[in-house]
Amino acid sequence: MTLVYQSTRDENNKVTASQAILQGLATDGGLFTPLSTPEVTLDFDQLKDASYQEVAKLVLSAFLDDFTEEELDYCITNAYDDKFDTAAIAPVVKLKNHYNLELFHGSTIAFKDMALSILPYLLTTSAKKQGVDNKIVILTATSGDTGKAAMAGFADVPGTEIIVFYPKDGVSKIQELQMTTQTGANTHVIAIDGNFDDAQSAVKVAFGDKMLKEVSDQHHVFLSSANSINVGRLIPQIVYYFHSYFELVRNKEIEMGDQVNFCVPSGNFGNCLAGWFAKNMGLPVNKFITASNKNNILTDFFTTGKYDANREFFKTNAPAMDILVSSNLERLVWYMSGKDGDKVKEYMEKLKADGIYEVDDETFARIQDQFKAGYLNEEEVLKTIKDCYEDNGYVLDTHTACGYGVLKQYQKETGDQTNTILLSTASPYKFPESVYKALFNEELDVYDAIEKLNEKTGVAVPKPLVGIKDREVLHKTHIDKTEIINFIKSEMEGL
Repeated sequence: MTLVYQSTRDENNKVTASQAILQGLATDGGLFTPLSTPEVTLDFDQLKDASYQEVAKLVLSAFLDDFTEEELDYCITNAYDDKFDTAAIAPVVKLKNHYNLELFHGSTIAFKDMALSILPYLLTTSAKKQGVDNKIVILTATSGDTGKAAMAGFADVPGTEIIVFYPKDGVSKIQELQMTTQTGANTHVIAIDGNFDDAQSAVKVAFGDKMLKEVSDQHHVFLSSANSINVGRLIPQIVYYFHSYFELVRNKEIEMGDQVNFCVPSGNFGNCLAGWFAKNMGLPVNKFITASNKNNILTDFFTTGKYDANREFFKTNAPAMDILVSSNLERLVWYMSGKDGDKVKEYMEKLKADGIYEVDDETFARIQDQFKAGYLNEEEVLKTIKDCYEDNGYVLDTHTACGYGVLKQYQKETGDQTNTILLSTASPYKFPESVYKALFNEELDVYDAIEKLNEKTGVAVPKPLVGIKDREVLHKTHIDKTEIINFIKSEMEGL
């Protein structure tokens, strides 16, 4: 039986996996989500020597059941190849009190590579399956990492254009350089006066905008998304949860069937939600520990059941988590409310109108049973980077530092000594100024920080950053957040 994907806001809006990937966002504003979670057989005799690609096949074939085996093999083989600097794709490193799952060995040195390396192949394959021969325009909002990873994946892919919007002063220097120096005739990078939430909200609006629909039809354009609102971005993230667990079993750190915890630095919540899907597929997970920065809206939600976006927005040293509207939380709330689309729609309308909603007691109890949360402020992030380096000789980026610090808080407060895997979401070289300041109490510009960080720690500079100082800036467009929809219109008219 083919797996059904349903909008979180309308029980009658149902599609197949390939339709969901192609559309990106449901026309009613909801997020396509599997109506049920497929279970997989976790036979360790079979899985103990499985490669990352083989684990990907196990997971993706369960969720993308309208893809043929040949189609999946094509997507997986092209995604997880030598663009990663290690054959393991996502190695697991043992530290004193937990394990780090390194998700930054791809072409943009951030965890977004794990999903965005395969999304272009899933998307173009879905288009063929659905008989769509229009040009596909990918609309993407980014707080720093998604933009570069998406462009790297879609650069010069035939039949596609990708438009990325990012907050002008809301990403790191390295993140901005990675985006603005991106090659590819079909890539477009737009700085906006505004924050990530402004960009993300505009992209969501674009999918339901009647004027844009008329323009896209007129110019034979099909709009889709590379953000984690697209289930084709979300599902590949499930893979590394299984992969990391199998690694621990293989290395005799745990026995097959032992429970583990996962600690996940979270902004838009897609990364953590993928883990929850893995648990529902049969992965033995005890708790998910969600870590935030000073923009601690998720911490408050998991503590109180109230989602309150009426608060000050902070630009921090962990910019990928500078988010107040966490889109993927909608999917979790939908599941935890008993897949009640009317209730979720009501919550999301309250959020849009009043900036706040509160889930009912029963839904909140279900959420609290599985999720814990905490946050670090900027000073704590820097201290945590230093502490980890002194304790383990391991250099964290600012986002993973949030996870490391929150994990230590959680273990101290609860006494929970369950083996824990911390998702390491970016290379420390993604945020070299902050990391260097944390370790050596000195402020340097981005290029000096890279050089000195390498010199003093011995951690190799990732290949994607070698020579970035000398790359030509190719994208210089800068608009106000209010101009996003009209900009998309003009871009489509020019195709």
